[in-house]
Amino acid sequence: MPTKGAPGQLPEPISTQPSLKSSKKAVLLALIAILGLLAKCTWNGFDYTHHGPHDYVCPQASVLIPEKNYELWETLNSTFSTGSFKLKAVDWLSGAVQVPTESYDDFGPVGTDPRWEKFQAFHDYLFHAFPLIHSTLELTKVNIYGLIYVWKGSNSPLKPLLLAAHQDVVPVEPTTVDQWTHPPFSGYYDGEAIWGRGSTDNKGGLIGIMSAIETMLENSHKPTRTVVLAFGFDEEIGGARGAQMLGIELEEMFGENGYAMLVDEGSTYGERFGRVTAYPGIAEKGYLDVRVEVNTPGGHSSLPPPHTSIGILAQLLVEIEANPFEAHLVRGSPTYKAAQCMAVHSPGLPKRLRKDILLSEHSDKALRAAEKQLLAIPSFRTLIGTTQAIDIVKGGVKVNALPEQVWAIVNHRISTESSLGETKSHHTNLLKSLAHAFNLSFVAFGANITNPTAPAYGSLNLSEASEHEPREPAPITPIDGAVPFGLLSGTIKAAYNTHRGIEGDDNIIVGPGIMPGNTDTKHYWRLTPHIFRYGHLRGAGGGLAPAGLHTVNEAIPVDNFMEVIRFFTILILNADESALL
Repeated sequence: MPTKGAPGQLPEPISTQPSLKSSKKAVLLALIAILGLLAKCTWNGFDYTHHGPHDYVCPQASVLIPEKNYELWETLNSTFSTGSFKLKAVDWLSGAVQVPTESYDDFGPVGTDPRWEKFQAFHDYLFHAFPLIHSTLELTKVNIYGLIYVWKGSNSPLKPLLLAAHQDVVPVEPTTVDQWTHPPFSGYYDGEAIWGRGSTDNKGGLIGIMSAIETMLENSHKPTRTVVLAFGFDEEIGGARGAQMLGIELEEMFGENGYAMLVDEGSTYGERFGRVTAYPGIAEKGYLDVRVEVNTPGGHSSLPPPHTSIGILAQLLVEIEANPFEAHLVRGSPTYKAAQCMAVHSPGLPKRLRKDILLSEHSDKALRAAEKQLLAIPSFRTLIGTTQAIDIVKGGVKVNALPEQVWAIVNHRISTESSLGETKSHHTNLLKSLAHAFNLSFVAFGANITNPTAPAYGSLNLSEASEHEPREPAPITPIDGAVPFGLLSGTIKAAYNTHRGIEGDDNIIVGPGIMPGNTDTKHYWRLTPHIFRYGHLRGAGGGLAPAGLHTVNEAIPVDNFMEVIRFFTILILNADESALL
């Protein structure tokens, strides 16, 4: 036995060379200590509790209920549970849906095109429906129809919470009106759901925010942290007249990076692979419309060449569709992190896929295996790579005249791991051989690919379509240890639990997600790095979108709308007392 040394001295070892057995024991004890640290950790005040060896990959925040504002929250929660408030909420949203606010791609400038004037009717509705908001909050109108409401907090140095939504809705196709169960702008309430265009996208969110604040004002709440509301009016056509102008005004109000966090419309929650999950969008794909134009000599149709310009364009489009962009699962990307969350928390995920995802962090072979399986899931594939969709084709003016100019537009949502440049290069390189085969001079995005002086039968021109501004993928919102993501996660769980009268941190799992489309947030990048695209709507059948989104029979269950109001209420109260900057 070793002898005990003097105070402050280590016992004298039997041997200066540790045995293999003792070395293994030391390693084991070290691993146990590390796992002990991982078993429960706190990031910036948010408790993340783990229950398994892989849970550190997708840590879960605890349910976050207001503390300083607890009594108010209890009062509001009781109010939301009454039948009278439910009917009031139904009236609020139903009335909003009844005001048509369709936006069209061919709208002219605000102030000159009379079709914009319908938004004034919507403003009038908001003014009468929410009197306390309009007598308490400061309202600024931007470019006539953009709305910014400022609810001033008592602690002005705190960065504001920014909540966004849009007033406009997707137009209703006249030929589909008869397919609606209830007229598209009726706001009909059948006892279970409110029907009509905009009920989910995005008047449900806008009215949910207004309903939460109006009810807080009825209870004399005065916020500590300023709350700012930004409501664009042309999100469905890119936001150039609405959110883009609002973004400039919002930056002038509080400065670049002047907001604590931003929540706009976005992903939903629902059951996926045996677990209720929510994946707020922490990233957003880029955007590019490519115009593919072919010009050839005209003439009489009785004397046709082997290929008309329409035939040539058709082959070009077939080539594009036959060669989609390669999609890859990339470590550290939002989609990869979402896959890790599924592997850790979703019991219905196939065992082989779960194993490959968990091993993929350190194994390229497992990464490729997981990638292959995930790409086989259509909804996941669209999230991973750059997508392309041929949406518009134009050409020909008369049946007996050869078409001289034809064109098509290919829409792209660009992967967060790609860029505008890569997307353009893909098409340029892909169509070179066909341009040569058809003897076409080739210009791609302003650059001469072929010799412009060489004889050619016709021309091929690739360019950016002018309808919507091209955009790189959005900056990725930080989540690891970030207070705003923890606050949002805990709020989602609190809203979900409270609405159902249940307890526990694992009733709904929250992880990072990505928006395959674009929202008004593309104009708000300078306002804060903490941008989240999430609306607390239930996805249809656990899918990514509510029922009827951008199509017939758009409707929101009233039960879900009530939960949306709860969500925004808890979010505002939690942000009010949070350690956010």
